[in-house]
Amino acid sequence: MKPESSRAHLEILIVEDSATQAQQLQYMLEEHDFHIVATRNGREALDALRRHKPTLVITDITMPEMDGYELCRRIRADDQTAELPVILLTALSDPEDVFKGLECGADNFVTKPYEQNNLLARIHYLLANIHLRHREKVQSSMEVLLAGRKHVITSDRAQILNLLLSTYEAAVQKNGELAKARDELAKLNKELEAFSYSVSHDLRAPLRAISAFSNDLLRTYGPQMPPDATDLLGRVISSGQRMAQIIDDLLRLSRLGRQRLSKQPVRVSDLTQEVLNELRSEHSDRHIQIQVHDLPDCDADPSLLKQVLINLLTNAFKFTRQRANATVEIGCRLQNRERVYFVRDNGAGFDMRYVDNLFGAFQRLHGDHEFEGSGVGLSIVQRIIQRHGGRVWAEGEVDKGATFYFTLAPAATK
Repeated sequence: MKPESSRAHLEILIVEDSATQAQQLQYMLEEHDFHIVATRNGREALDALRRHKPTLVITDITMPEMDGYELCRRIRADDQTAELPVILLTALSDPEDVFKGLECGADNFVTKPYEQNNLLARIHYLLANIHLRHREKVQSSMEVLLAGRKHVITSDRAQILNLLLSTYEAAVQKNGELAKARDELAKLNKELEAFSYSVSHDLRAPLRAISAFSNDLLRTYGPQMPPDATDLLGRVISSGQRMAQIIDDLLRLSRLGRQRLSKQPVRVSDLTQEVLNELRSEHSDRHIQIQVHDLPDCDADPSLLKQVLINLLTNAFKFTRQRANATVEIGCRLQNRERVYFVRDNGAGFDMRYVDNLFGAFQRLHGDHEFEGSGVGLSIVQRIIQRHGGRVWAEGEVDKGATFYFTLAPAATK
């Protein structure tokens, strides 16, 4: 244990308006033999500086009464405290915080939430090199351009170096946290995919048995059953088919995360005609007016883009089923220098109040008695387009149709 006189000499002034954070910081520093004076804002800190002679100041930036920048300016403007090392606690949400720190004369940034070892290292570094502040200072002036704005920095080289080092240290810390979070997310995604596959696979066997036994029962004993029993058995078979479709869609969703993206130039018009030909043969009993406008080529994964077109055009065919004069339109337009492809129909449409639910997995805006489906198709569309770096959105009105838009990068010119 250090002598009391030594502890009293190493006094740190804390300026923090959050009582909880101030208490945590005080406890941590006292554990390392620092004597602490705690204040709640810049004005209290200036009063404390008149009564005490701390070795160092640690101040939060955002405070209701005199922020950390202004407090630092006041400290530098007073001959009695001008050489006092100042550490700013900040989230460093904006690079301009560094310039503000230089302008007000701060020595270091420490990010919130801070690592205890990082903060202690900053404190010990400043205390070990405190004599440098008393040497003759060489002021350096430079112009820095950031986000289109010019900043003129005039500070001594030691201060600039300290702030740049603490900013770099904060960036390294954030990068480490992001890398850790990315690894954890990748692990969770793999576990989720494995879980989805396992659940889907394990559900198939009993579902096949239910479907097979129900169909056998209906074929063998159907004529002898009362009508209500036949109806109930038909519902069992129908529900089994719907469950099988949900499992297939769930597997398709889980595979999207594992499937590698193989981008290449794609003739969107050819791919669209291919999908339309398949759908026309499936709906040969219907008359649907289809308009295909100019569809520029793009860079995409052909198989995934085909899945997007299948899902969107299948929906257009399905939701126009109750229209005597069904129309489906496929095209592309230039919007803010961006190519926007679209699929439009005059079908059932949807209420725009629920547009945010459209692309959620298993989210449906229409009941099973109106239109079949599992509610996964649009979620698959969104994931595919996002993996291509594009966007997808929709507009619609009840009973007046819907339009689905998506963006893709144009094909690279040779």
